[in-house]
Amino acid sequence: MWNKIAELIIRNRLFWIGLIIVSTIYMGYQASRIQLSYEFARILPANDPIEQEYQRFRKLFGEDGSLMVIGYQSSEMYKLDNFNDWYDLSQAIKKHEGIKNVISLTNLIDLKVNEITKRFDVKPLLTQKPKSQAEVDSIKDKIANLKFYEGMVVNSKTNTTLMAITFNEKDLNSKKRISIVQEIRDLAHQFELKHKTTLHFSGMPFIRTATMQKVSHEMELFMGLAVLVTAAILWFFFRSIRFTLVSILVVLIGVVFSVGTLVMMGYKITMLTGLIPPLLIVIGVPNCIFLINRYQAELLAHGDKQLAIRNMITGIGLSTFLANMTTAIGFGVFYFTNSSLLVEFGVVSALNVMVTYVLCLVLVPISVYYMGLPQVKHLKHLDGQWAKKFLSWIDHTVHNNRPAIYLTALVVVLVSAYGVTKINVIGYVVDDLPKKDPIYTDLRFFEENFNGVLPFEIMIDTKRKNGVFDNQAEALYKIKSLQNRLKQYKEFSKPLSIVEAVRFLYQSYKGGEARYFIMPSVFELSKLSEYLQTDSSSASKQIKPFLNNDKSITRISYQMADVGSVRIKELMKEIQPQVDEIFPKDQYKVSLTGHSLVFLKSNDYLLGNLYESLLIAIVLIALVGMVLFRSIPIIILSKLPCLIPLALTAGIMGFFDIHFKPSTILIFSITFGIASDGTVYFLTRYRQELEDKGNSVRESITNTIFGTGLSMIYTAIILFCGFSIFAASSFGGTAAMGVMVSITLLIAMCTNLILLPALLLTINRKKLDVRKTKAVVLEEQ
Repeated sequence: MWNKIAELIIRNRLFWIGLIIVSTIYMGYQASRIQLSYEFARILPANDPIEQEYQRFRKLFGEDGSLMVIGYQSSEMYKLDNFNDWYDLSQAIKKHEGIKNVISLTNLIDLKVNEITKRFDVKPLLTQKPKSQAEVDSIKDKIANLKFYEGMVVNSKTNTTLMAITFNEKDLNSKKRISIVQEIRDLAHQFELKHKTTLHFSGMPFIRTATMQKVSHEMELFMGLAVLVTAAILWFFFRSIRFTLVSILVVLIGVVFSVGTLVMMGYKITMLTGLIPPLLIVIGVPNCIFLINRYQAELLAHGDKQLAIRNMITGIGLSTFLANMTTAIGFGVFYFTNSSLLVEFGVVSALNVMVTYVLCLVLVPISVYYMGLPQVKHLKHLDGQWAKKFLSWIDHTVHNNRPAIYLTALVVVLVSAYGVTKINVIGYVVDDLPKKDPIYTDLRFFEENFNGVLPFEIMIDTKRKNGVFDNQAEALYKIKSLQNRLKQYKEFSKPLSIVEAVRFLYQSYKGGEARYFIMPSVFELSKLSEYLQTDSSSASKQIKPFLNNDKSITRISYQMADVGSVRIKELMKEIQPQVDEIFPKDQYKVSLTGHSLVFLKSNDYLLGNLYESLLIAIVLIALVGMVLFRSIPIIILSKLPCLIPLALTAGIMGFFDIHFKPSTILIFSITFGIASDGTVYFLTRYRQELEDKGNSVRESITNTIFGTGLSMIYTAIILFCGFSIFAASSFGGTAAMGVMVSITLLIAMCTNLILLPALLLTINRKKLDVRKTKAVVLEEQ
């Protein structure tokens, strides 16, 4: 079959060149339409109960992650000049298209009882900028009296205030969000310069925007680094500009196809899909190395260019196909996670690994066909003394020191197993960022002063129309009881709920004294409700965001700290029983939801599914191995050289406190697929030596080590250096992935060149011993 493929490629070379040029132009056009993803990454499947409840909440009350905050800490914030500039800043932001509302010190409201109309009138504390310090001092006293705002807009203990900016949902998930956030920052920067202070920015719109800008920047950075690093290594190996340029050109065409595929499938650039182009460069180049090395080795053997090109394709066509198939499987298994984020990454990566392989298989032979014969200096690397010495040492060790090899592997596994016990499975919303990154430090600022900015919602369904207020307002008192229970948890901010609104109303009803910021008695509450009968009243509009249309469902909105997935689990275990105790399940349906809880569930979901994906990858790649050897023992044992590096990587993660989280667990499926390439290359050549050439097992092992060793070393170096570029990422997970994958693949090269042949020799020796035993028994009979 491969002879026919070789003939098809060379005979129809002009057709293939034309087809690839036209296809590349078309895919380049598609790639030019690529966009960044501005929507929140949906990880949970649509049928997940947590996801369904979250979507129900969003349908009733809108997006919970639409709030951006600006923090200002100063003992002089109530000075006339500072206060007026803060006023100007909030007004300028509020006028911006795409902003729904702005709440700050300078536009707070108060409620006044109107005995004539029997309702509450909403009165702004400030109708225009103060003209004197006395006016500002008066406003300061009023704010201090309104306990509703303490801990929510201002923290008087730390001289801190925040400006809460609500985005329109339409603009929140569009490209406009980036320009809006940037313009807000520009306006705030003017305030910083004038007052020589530092403002703090956070909230989901800001975090998402800053993160995507980093993703966009790093995609370009990694593309450049991948090209530079692989080109430098290729030139160092081959000392040929032509071979270097051909290899880089081929994989760059693969990159164009990958980005075009994203567009054609309706996908956008996310934190994961942004890694695909540089990954393809790093993964695609080894195909070129194996093809070029085989071509040069054939030329060195007989000097016939046409035969060398044919043998290049027929000799390693199957092995490179199977190797790329195992790599594609390593990515493709993410499809089984049912997470749109990972499915997009896995499917596009898997498809384009195979596309890049086809491009290499077609373009490299055609390119060398039109090239002149390589000079002697270009073939010197095939006879490198350092490589010969290293491969000779490996060959000697494999044949004579197998017990030492097995003992070393056992020690590595045992030490790694101990390291695995030290691994923490934990994830944070922003833990992929360095501790000194402004996004991280600003988030901690809001946690210290306002207990956090990440949304956490409690949705209470009374299961009856007007259930929030009927039955002597039983639901309100239960909400009050729950809020009192949650006060003990420092992870939560001051709540925003119908109960807090009622407290605010009651304080106003009793003349505005701070001591009346309490939940009134049932009798007082009934009197208070008389002032809220008109839905169009100003006060009724203020409490509308906390109720659905028939007033059967209400919400308690918290902001919480980024405490990590482990602590959130603990909190939910502690809170849920208290919720069940206060709200009987036969009368109420209470849902804990919001972004923070969805993040927790997403984290656990990804980890569970990625473990399953790794198992699926192992099974599928083992089935690919059956193509080469229909021997269960060989297939099972041939997986050890790939699994031991994974165990070592997990051990390193434990010893160096690198957490298991979605971004780092990706390492294992990807690496297992790529590490299996070396196993496939080795086994394919071993089978050819054993079956096609009729060599003995020992001869076949030796010839395979020297026949594939150099290319495997080159590939390992390319992959090591190529994946190392991701260590430059500002995202901790991406950096850890780069370092861990690099180490794993380097170890995998060693296990494939040392442990695998040792296992093959041992298996065949046992078979030989069995045959000898049978022969002795037959003779005795």
